[in-house]
Amino acid sequence: MAQTPTSGQDFEASLAHSPTAVAEFEDHSSGSLIGKVQNALHQTPSLVPLIVLILSIVVFGLLLGSKFFSPFALTLILQQVQIVGIVAAAQSIVILTAGIDLSVGAIMVLSSVVMGQFAFRYGLPPSIAVFCGLVCGTACGFVNGYLVARVKLPPFIVTLGMWQIVLATNFLYSANETIRAQEIEAQAPLLQFFGNKLNIGGAIFTYGVIFMILLVLVLAYVLRHTAWGRHVYAVGDDPEAAGLSGVNVGKTLISVYMLSGLICAFAGWALIGRIGSVSPTSGQLANIESITAVVIGGISLFGGRGSILGTLFGALIVGVFTLGLRLLGADAQWTYLLIGVLIIGAVAVDQWIRKVSA
Repeated sequence: MAQTPTSGQDFEASLAHSPTAVAEFEDHSSGSLIGKVQNALHQTPSLVPLIVLILSIVVFGLLLGSKFFSPFALTLILQQVQIVGIVAAAQSIVILTAGIDLSVGAIMVLSSVVMGQFAFRYGLPPSIAVFCGLVCGTACGFVNGYLVARVKLPPFIVTLGMWQIVLATNFLYSANETIRAQEIEAQAPLLQFFGNKLNIGGAIFTYGVIFMILLVLVLAYVLRHTAWGRHVYAVGDDPEAAGLSGVNVGKTLISVYMLSGLICAFAGWALIGRIGSVSPTSGQLANIESITAVVIGGISLFGGRGSILGTLFGALIVGVFTLGLRLLGADAQWTYLLIGVLIIGAVAVDQWIRKVSA
């Protein structure tokens, strides 16, 4: 008696003759030179600011010669951008989460004021005073993070309010008094630690410059090679998807703002070393300058993309333009004009690069 084929056998017979190719999507851009450049820049966001930095150094080097290419001049750029570079590192991790921190400059100054006042007004050992300043910065960051992550307030509004609060607290607490460099050098030299210098073959490096470079390298490693770093990028790219994949979005945001506050406190310590004194009026533009370095450095304001190395390159670009134009005798307004062009250009390039992932 003949057996009729079952539905399962029919399915297997038809499957054997079905096409086995996997669906493919045609890539119209990867074959062209522009498409390859676009993909390369998408994969390595810090490449654009690095190219701009190299070109700017070459241009000013050709215009100024040894006057610009001397070890002293090149390391002077590092000294000038060390404070902005440290604060920009704090700003970078916040912007990577698609947030923004307008209070970084105020937190930096308040932390330095706390260090100075605790050492001179209360007579605490300088090491304890520094520790209290670091705790102050971290606490300010925690408040920012809690309001953003738990209360669900917009980062712009939270940090704008915190900027005003911290700025007012800074002036009220310090009574707008400056602790002079001579007093600090005589009684609490630890506060000026980051201002100490190393002379290597005519190149002068301060401890603040060394700290800035080490900070950027450590953060670059942490963001790329640890679970916490991947969570930061995931939250910035899509917080809802990150939450569904098991990332504790609230905890990540709070930790980011706390780390930002701590880094700003270190910037406050470095600020004392840079200017020698504790001044409640110093560093007032650090928030704007840090955002400038981050944007020029290629970190997307939409979050989830960018490299903190690019932020360092962005800060150095500003330093190169500032020193180069000064040595050329140009009006200082040209510096602001060119930096403004760079900011708009950086955002335009970021939008162009983002089309790769669209």
